[in-house]
Amino acid sequence: MNDTPPPPLVLPPNLRPPSRVPLIVLGVAFLGAAVLAFLQYQGRELESRLTAIAKKELKEAKAQIAELEKRAEQLKGEKEELEIAKADLAKSMQAKEGQLSEVQGTFKSFQEKMKDEIARGEIDLEETGGKLRVGVVDKILFDPGEAEISKHGEEVLARVAEALVEIPDKQIQVSGHTDRTPINGKLATQYPTNWELSSARAVHVVRFLAEKAKVPPERLVASGYGEFHPVASNKTPTGRAKNRRIEILLTPMLAPVAQSKLEAAAAQGHADNRSHKKHGKHGKKKH
Repeated sequence: MNDTPPPPLVLPPNLRPPSRVPLIVLGVAFLGAAVLAFLQYQGRELESRLTAIAKKELKEAKAQIAELEKRAEQLKGEKEELEIAKADLAKSMQAKEGQLSEVQGTFKSFQEKMKDEIARGEIDLEETGGKLRVGVVDKILFDPGEAEISKHGEEVLARVAEALVEIPDKQIQVSGHTDRTPINGKLATQYPTNWELSSARAVHVVRFLAEKAKVPPERLVASGYGEFHPVASNKTPTGRAKNRRIEILLTPMLAPVAQSKLEAAAAQGHADNRSHKKHGKHGKKKH
């Protein structure tokens, strides 16, 4: 028995089935092209999104930088203002210390010159807040119900004036004060209320200081407070006696700049008044 296998069947080329390899290769190529196109599209989308995010973040960062620069400029300005304010405050404190030292020196000078009157209770001195107050009880200067200064009052005021003249850079405010007792009788025709009496007494003191004691009149101010600034109770004779007084208050003179501004404002006010009156006259003519 012959065990040799039969030879394989070989078909002619025209009868063989077509190969699938080209199709597979073509499919793989198409799929690869599609995947590549998709990846490229996704890459462009991602790049576009990343670019937009980067631009947005850059814009926000620039805005933050601009805000920080603006704030830094503000802080710089505030720092400069604080430095200026600090320097001004130091100057002001130095000036106040100088004024305080000067007032304390003036207080001691007054105390020495008027020690007899102070000892007798005719005058009292007080230094507070950079100001010097000289209080004189009314019975030393005036007779009851009168505004004219008595002879003894002139002697006391003359000694006060000697000390005032030696203080050339102080404003001198003379204020009249009364108790709460109403003015009655014939005196009421001349002084209807304590306002008039206190003001008249202050004016008489100012005139004496300017005309007889040679205190520069531009440094003097007269004011009347009536019964409305008591220093003691008006219910007792002792309290009423304390309330009837003349006070001489020494305060710093206006600085030249402030004085010139006041004078300029006053001049402008006069000019405005003249202009108003002039226009008023023209208006009347038109009617």
